[in-house]
Amino acid sequence: MDPLLERQYHVNRRQFFSKSSTGIGVAALASLLGQESKADDAKLPAAIKRVAPKAKRVILLFQNGGPTHLELFDYKPELKKRHGQSVPASYMEGKRFSTMSAAADKRKLLSPIEPYKQYGKSGAWVSDLMPYTGKIADDICFIKSMYTEQVNHAPAINFFLSGNQLAGRPTAGAWLSYGLGSMNENLPTFAVMTSISKGTTCGQIFYDSYWSSGFLPSRHQGVKFRAGESPVLYINNPKGMNSKLRRNMLDGIAQLNERKLAEVGDPEISTRIAQYEMAYRMQTSVPELADISGESKATLEQYGPSVNEPGTFARNCLLARRLVERGTRFVQLMHAGWDQHRSLTTELYNQCRDTDQPSAALVSDLKSRGLLEDTLVIWAGEFGRTPFIQGSFDNRPKWGRDHHPHAYTIWMAGGGVKPGISHGASDDIGFNAVEDKVHVHDLQATILHLLGIDHEKLTFKFQGRHYRLTDVHGHVVKPILA
Repeated sequence: MDPLLERQYHVNRRQFFSKSSTGIGVAALASLLGQESKADDAKLPAAIKRVAPKAKRVILLFQNGGPTHLELFDYKPELKKRHGQSVPASYMEGKRFSTMSAAADKRKLLSPIEPYKQYGKSGAWVSDLMPYTGKIADDICFIKSMYTEQVNHAPAINFFLSGNQLAGRPTAGAWLSYGLGSMNENLPTFAVMTSISKGTTCGQIFYDSYWSSGFLPSRHQGVKFRAGESPVLYINNPKGMNSKLRRNMLDGIAQLNERKLAEVGDPEISTRIAQYEMAYRMQTSVPELADISGESKATLEQYGPSVNEPGTFARNCLLARRLVERGTRFVQLMHAGWDQHRSLTTELYNQCRDTDQPSAALVSDLKSRGLLEDTLVIWAGEFGRTPFIQGSFDNRPKWGRDHHPHAYTIWMAGGGVKPGISHGASDDIGFNAVEDKVHVHDLQATILHLLGIDHEKLTFKFQGRHYRLTDVHGHVVKPILA
């Protein structure tokens, strides 16, 4: 048989549609090579535009493990009064918990381990564990009525970041990259950094799904920055190769990829071309970003002593500010270790020490530079902790709390959010969200709204269905909007 005819007979369905979409692939390539990077937030596509955006960029300070709202931001004097008493049955009806929780008749209420104080003109109650956050209370909005649907870490984190408990869906940073484009051709639109407190016994793992682009084109995936001399993998030239040689090599590869793109129209080829180009430009932009020697002594002291150590939460907070200054759209910081099943009286202190000062410094630093107004900062975890103890009252060094999805607290600052307020409330022992409840999908809808996007309109068709970050749920939390 003629080999050309044989090849045509063996074209499969995917190849057929790929070939028929060559025009789309070429258009995508043009945008990848620079046109899209000049995206203007004021010129959002009419299909997703809802209001003028208040925020241009987002910094998510995600605290893996479930920070205990009852020890940090949700002041409940009633817990102290009822210390050691059993949880009333009325609070438990219809509630789901992790399998690590004790039997219902052993669930004894546990008082917060440290006292609270009121801060600022707002009079916000903040634990002594978080004094630096207390000092910026008038700049932030506490949401004390968050609730979610998942009781274990990975599904709950996936749910918070992607709107679905299953791994592999596009995360918020990828959706924003897809919907808004880039503001800097030389740095990623979506950047990720991870950290963990020293000495923690927490076994939290940073899965790649936490910054996945899912079924969106893979160029929208988060780029992970690491500690050390090479913050981003595979962008440095190998020994013996200079920039001119690298440029010639990339030009040759691009020509081959463009020919293949014209042949099959696969958008992932466009992504590959763009990634090579981005890596080449990042050879100069990333070292400059990571070099903090030009920061003033006052700025470094503001973030705390660990800012001088690469890979710490403090250093990552400073790099987050430097990234948004340079046009990165979404910066996701993930700090593990908040899983205090047996370490409320020990490791919780380390977590707060490592994250409290840098988080507050980031907000203050952005504010002093005029960036907070259009930068949305979010401090959050995947869920809270139970009002009842996990462990024995007789062994204080091993006190803990289990996972708790029914009520928890997050805070937000800048980017069009009302400062100095507390929205919503949990009940008298912090068990259930009862006033102005905010579901995770509501928070996601609100974040998109602040960026000028209608969460119901930002969609992507995959396997015959139009998907979105908020699935088929979510309402904008209007009372927190400035």
